[in-house]
Amino acid sequence: MPGESGPGSNERGLALRECQSLAEVRESIDAIDREIVGLLAQRGDYVRQAAVFKQTTEDVKAPQRVEAVVKKVRNLASERGAEPEVVERVYREMISAFVAQEMQEHSKKAGDE
Repeated sequence: MPGESGPGSNERGLALRECQSLAEVRESIDAIDREIVGLLAQRGDYVRQAAVFKQTTEDVKAPQRVEAVVKKVRNLASERGAEPEVVERVYREMISAFVAQEMQEHSKKAGDE
């Protein structure tokens, strides 16, 4: 049943390798990091696409959208057994970095017009 722990799974019901050493733990974390970076690259591609549709710096900053995303991921964190505060901090930093990137693109676009 999803969400139940069992042999080889965590409290979220996801497959979890039982590591026998710190090196194995680090290998597992490194594999997750590779996936996360790939997903960040994909998210960044969509952020660049979104920038095309934004007309003003306020559209780029979109504080209401930021708060909606943060609320959504905090709920997802709770559902998935992650710490909502940690997830919120990570997302706020990530969004801030993407907004800064979008602002640079937006400035270039404004300069071309």
